[in-house]
Parts: sequence; structure tokens; C-alpha cells
Amino acid sequence: MNMEQKTQTLVIRKQRTRQLGWYRLVTFKLTRLAVGLLFLSRLLALGLAVAFLIGGAAAQNPATTASGEQKAKCDNQIRSTYLLGPDDQLEIAGPELTDMSNKPVRIDGEGDVQVPLAGTVHVAGMTVQQTEQELDKVLGKYIRHPQVVVNVAEVRSQPVSVLGAVNSPGVHQVQGHKTVLEMLAMAGGIRQDAGYSIRITRQLEWGCIPLPGAQLDASGKYSVAEVNLRKIMDAKTPEENIQIFPHDVISVPKAEMVYVIGEVKRSGGFVLGEHQSISVLQALSMAEGLNTGADPRHAKILRLKSDADQRVEVAVDVKDALNGKKPDMPLQGEDILFIPGSTGKKAALRGLEAAIQTGTGLAIWRMP
Repeated sequence: MNMEQKTQTLVIRKQRTRQLGWYRLVTFKLTRLAVGLLFLSRLLALGLAVAFLIGGAAAQNPATTASGEQKAKCDNQIRSTYLLGPDDQLEIAGPELTDMSNKPVRIDGEGDVQVPLAGTVHVAGMTVQQTEQELDKVLGKYIRHPQVVVNVAEVRSQPVSVLGAVNSPGVHQVQGHKTVLEMLAMAGGIRQDAGYSIRITRQLEWGCIPLPGAQLDASGKYSVAEVNLRKIMDAKTPEENIQIFPHDVISVPKAEMVYVIGEVKRSGGFVLGEHQSISVLQALSMAEGLNTGADPRHAKILRLKSDADQRVEVAVDVKDALNGKKPDMPLQGEDILFIPGSTGKKAALRGLEAAIQTGTGLAIWRMP
């Protein structure tokens, strides 16, 4: 009997041990599954957060992305659509064309060039790439796998427009290598009222303008850049005196000016140039100071309204500014500083303002 009880007890223990083992196994599996689900949920949340941040950054900087794409497009442009014609000069190079290296070849009046081995080849009306393909085809009869490279060394007489504040604006026919300053010289030079910042517009078939600030216009067909003429003339940025290509447009805008009239020693208009504004005392200094009969306490600034073709009067006490009792007032573009005489009249003031508007009888001075 004791033996049977021991056997039953042993069997029960084994069953309990087996049940406990299954329980522990199931618990372990469920724990691992829970940990895996928790990890996946956190990974999903992190992915959504990263996607949200990237989307937000892209939404906040669409202009930057578009500008980058535009710049890349501009940088990749080459002169691929210019059609060759008579009097263009080409540089033709290739493995078997050593005699033509560094020797420009002119396209004759019939549109042909003379090439060793090939003889006369007609290239007028072709692009540079088409000319390379044609020369490869012709020379292929004599040379195995020719690899001809063609560059435009000099273009025939082509129009360049110079507009704005120059002495001889219009369309100028140019031939050969011409720079910005040379084109301005051909246009008679800049006028006294010209600004120091000029704009160049170029068709993309001639590539982008090689200046840091060059951009494409809204149509994507032109490269536009501004050049500081003053810095070129002062030899501060000679690299900006770039080559001008056919159909370029050079625009020279009029500079903003300030006018000093009345009881001063040198009345007239003063070109602001690079300066956005000057002060009243600086303008008086350029006008060489006050006359003996001046009334500096009742000076006036006549300033154009931004939304109307009318001027408002701003009183300024020049005497107190000279004595340091009041701050020096800034002048804006197209301001008129009027210094009355001690017995000046309002009618005289209006007459001088009319003279400014008609531009008669006033000298124009450039700031040093």
C-alpha cells in the first residue's frame, strides 16, 4: 500500500512539474511578444516624428529648394543652341589634328572651314555639338574613332544692347572679345546721373553669367546679374569685368539723387551712388557750406510721398545740428534740402521746387 501511494505521489509531482514548465514557457513567449510589440510601436512613433520634421522643413523652405534647383540648372547650361555663321572663328582640336591646335579657323563667307585631311566642310547653321559630329563623320574616313573638340574662339558681328544712363544708348554691333567696360565705352560712357550698379541679362544659349549673384529670371530663359561698376572701375573686383556675348542687354539705371538748393555755395543734385542715404550735414558739406545770408534755422526737406506725386515739408534746424544740440537728420533719395535766405519767401521756395521737377538750370555732382 505504501508503495502505491509513493508511486501516485511521484506521478502527481511529475504532472505538476510538467504543467509548471508549460506555464513558464507560455509566460516567456508572451513576455517576448509584448517586448517586441513595444519596440515596434516606439520605432513607428520615431519614424512618424522624423517624417513630420522633414515634411515641415520642406514646407518651410520651398523657395530655398527651388532656388537650389534653379542654380543647378543654371550651372549646367552650355552654349548649345548658338548657330555658327560666316566670320565666326573656331578652335578645332583632336588627336590627329595637331596642326590646328591653338590656331583659330575662320568660317568663310560660304559657311565653310578648311580641315586637314577632310578639306572643305560646311558648318554654317550648325551648333557646336553638330559641328563636332559632322567633323567626326568626315574624318572617320581617314582616322579611326576621331574625337574632335570644337570651341567658339570669336563670334561674328553681333548685337549688344546698352540702355539707360549712358551717352549713346542703343544697339551696338560688336565683334570679337568685349568686356563690360569696353561696351560702356562704345556707348559713350555713363552719364553724370548714372548709378553704380548695372544689370546684365543674357540668353541661356550663351550660358549663365559667371558671377556669384547670377540668377534665372521667372521664365527660366535668361540669366540675370548685377555688377557694381564702381568696384570694377576702382579695380576692387576686376574679375567682374566679364566678357559680353551676343544679344546681352546691359542696363544702366539712373542713380537716386538728393538736391541742395537755396543759400549754399554749390547748389545742385548729388548722386547717391552706393550710399542709400546721406545726412543733412553731409549734403551741406558737398554743397560747400552755407552762404552768408543763409537762414539755417528755417531749413526744410521736401520729401516725396510714397503713394502720391506730392512733396511734404519737414522742418530742420541746421544751426542746432551744426552746434550738436540736435541730431543730424538723414536724407532719402530724391529729397530736396532747401536753405532759405534770411528774407526768403514761400513763393521762391515753390519756384525752386518746380525747377527741380523740370530738371532745368541745376548742376549734377557725383559723390567722391
